[in-house]
Amino acid sequence: MPTDTNAVLELTEENFGPSINDKAFAIVDFWAPWCAPCRAFGPVFAAAAQRHPDALFAKLNTQDQPAIAAHFNIRSIPTLMVFRDNIIVYAEPGALPAGELEQVIAAARSLDMAQVRREIEKRDAADQPASA
Repeated sequence: MPTDTNAVLELTEENFGPSINDKAFAIVDFWAPWCAPCRAFGPVFAAAAQRHPDALFAKLNTQDQPAIAAHFNIRSIPTLMVFRDNIIVYAEPGALPAGELEQVIAAARSLDMAQVRREIEKRDAADQPASA
């Protein structure tokens, strides 16, 4: 049920998996406190969380959580990552203006996840070595 406020969750090694796994729609901002573009993007991200209470909005401090940042191959911050049904459907560095963030959210929301899974299965099958 939508609420009036949708807090942005701070992710850690302990809560990352339980917070993201099995969520239909999760949006993660990889950031660090020393990063000026990250700090500028923070209010844009928080405002989007207010507009989309059905999605999980979360932030991961790459300085405090380097193992998770390394796992997701984060090389530049801020990086925005969108998960639909545990599948990364968007992962791009750069602070987005509010309008572009809304476009990313709308595009991710409109994906046919059954088709996305079929494409992943097809790609994975093509990547398998041929057996003799």
